[in-house]
Amino acid sequence: MSKFMDYTISSLPIRIVNLKTDPSKLAIPSLAISEIGHLPGRTYQQRKAEFPKWAFGYVVKGQGTFQINDGPIQAISPGSLFFVYSGAKFNYGPTLDNTWDEYYVRMEGSRVEEWISNWFQHEVVLQLGVHDYLVNKIETMFTLMDSGLPANADRAALLLETLIYEFYQLSLPQKETNKSESVFSVLDDITNSPYGSFDATVFAEQHHIAVSTLRRLVSKHTGYSLHEYVHRSKILEAKKLLLSTDQQVKEIALKLGYEDTFYFSRLFKKITGKSPSVFRENM
Repeated sequence: MSKFMDYTISSLPIRIVNLKTDPSKLAIPSLAISEIGHLPGRTYQQRKAEFPKWAFGYVVKGQGTFQINDGPIQAISPGSLFFVYSGAKFNYGPTLDNTWDEYYVRMEGSRVEEWISNWFQHEVVLQLGVHDYLVNKIETMFTLMDSGLPANADRAALLLETLIYEFYQLSLPQKETNKSESVFSVLDDITNSPYGSFDATVFAEQHHIAVSTLRRLVSKHTGYSLHEYVHRSKILEAKKLLLSTDQQVKEIALKLGYEDTFYFSRLFKKITGKSPSVFRENM
């Protein structure tokens, strides 16, 4: 995945990936990602910007403001989510002498209209907090979109739908999300701890819960057993390493806590449908 410089936007390398396939080849016509981008260190301020389609911006670092037409100026801070769409003009960006780190996705299709009309007050900046598991989903969407394969563009769109649902859950009133936030913390830590072996007892103690509670939370909120969810988190990281590094399969397996490379390869194929080597070659 290439990075490039555009000093009118940021002093840091930015990434932008457009849909690389003919839309007629997509299997999910009701939902598509037309563009996905990451703008770290953004300095550029949009003024009276107009957009033909829906898009969201998720800011994970920095401060700024957001305004629709001549409406109230809303604050942007780490964890803010905002939407842009057709039929309005938008002013937004980091405040003077500041920067922000933004992920954005431009999307289209009937499903988008359904989300917005049923789930969000799209005129309001939502304060969701910064969550690594959300950023991981976006990074996976980058990898899928960058492949240029129609099937992967469809997979990215389906992953987008799960991401939007997570946004929705986080946007619910605090009294409805107190318990969810502790669950997100647990899932975050599992997802972001793929290296080495996983000790359920130690992990549960770190979160001040019993192992039985840990197993129940993971099963209830992911549909997978704790054992399966840990493996899937590790395989997700393995996919990233296979695509972004030249490390051998054996090296990746050991990093992720699998001393038996053959077991790791069988597990990888069970979850992804392909062996690690075939996955790397096809992508």
